[in-house]
Amino acid sequence: MPELPEVETIRRQLAPKVEGRTLRELRILDPRWTQPLAPQAVTEALEGRRVEALERRGKYLIWRAEDDVHLLIHLRMTGTLLWEPSDADAAHERVRFDLDGARLSFCDPRRFGTGELAVGGPALAAFLDARLGVEPLQGELTGAYLRAQARGRTAPVKAFLLDQRRIAGVGNIYADEALFRAGIHPLRPVGTLTRAQCDALADAVVAALTAGIDAGGATIDDFRHVDGVYGGFQHDFLVHRREGEPCDTCGTEIVKFVAAGRGTYVCETCQPRPRRRRRQAASVRS
Repeated sequence: MPELPEVETIRRQLAPKVEGRTLRELRILDPRWTQPLAPQAVTEALEGRRVEALERRGKYLIWRAEDDVHLLIHLRMTGTLLWEPSDADAAHERVRFDLDGARLSFCDPRRFGTGELAVGGPALAAFLDARLGVEPLQGELTGAYLRAQARGRTAPVKAFLLDQRRIAGVGNIYADEALFRAGIHPLRPVGTLTRAQCDALADAVVAALTAGIDAGGATIDDFRHVDGVYGGFQHDFLVHRREGEPCDTCGTEIVKFVAAGRGTYVCETCQPRPRRRRRQAASVRS
C-alpha cells in the first residue's frame, strides 16, 4: 500500500503539472470510487474549477480547487496516478481528469482507492481531524508526544505506529524500518517504552519516511511515479522484505512473523524481544 513517502512523491511530481490548470472534465468510470456520494455530485462540484494547490495529509492527496472545494484521493492498495498514460497503462483506469487538454488517469486494479469531496475549509478540517493524527514531517511527532499517547497502553508498538489516528502516513513498510532504526522490537508493549526509546522512535520514524521520499518511494507491487517509473526505496530496506538475509548491522538473520495483523520483519539481535515474550518463545522451542 502506498504510504506517506509514496503519496508525497506523487504530490511533488504532479503539483507542477496540475496547479494553475482548470479541470475541464472529470470522468468517473467506476462509481465505487466516490461512494457513498454519487459520481455526478463530485463532477458537478469540481468541473470547471482551477486547481489552486496539490497538498498531502498523511496518505491523502488533496486537490485544493478554487472556491474552497477539495478532492481527497486515497490510493489504498494498488491505486496509481499516471500523467498521459499509454493505452496499456490505462487498462485499469477508474477516473480520468482532463486538465486543459492534458490527461491524468487514476488506475487501480483492485479498485480499493477512493475519491472524497469536502466543500469549505471546516468540512476539510473535520474530515481529516476525524481520521488522522500528527503529521510526522512537520515537527509534530516528538518523543514527548509518543510518551503521552503510549502511556498506559498495552498494544504492541507496531500496532501503535500503524494507527493513523495517532501518526498520519506510517504503514507497514515504514513501521518496520523505523522500529529497526530505533532498536525496538515490534511486539514490545508501547506503554513500556522508556523516555529515551520514545525519543529514538520519533526520530526513526522521521528518518525512515525521509529516506523513502529521497528514494522516490518504494515499489513492491503496483506503486509507480506519475510517469510510470518505479520507486527505488525497496533497494534500501534495512529489514522489510529481507527475511533470511543477514542484518547489515550485526549479521543476524532477519526473521518474519505476524504483528498487528501484518507481515513484520525484524533483527532480534538489534531489536531484542520483550523479556516475557522471549521466555514464552524459549518454552515453546523446548
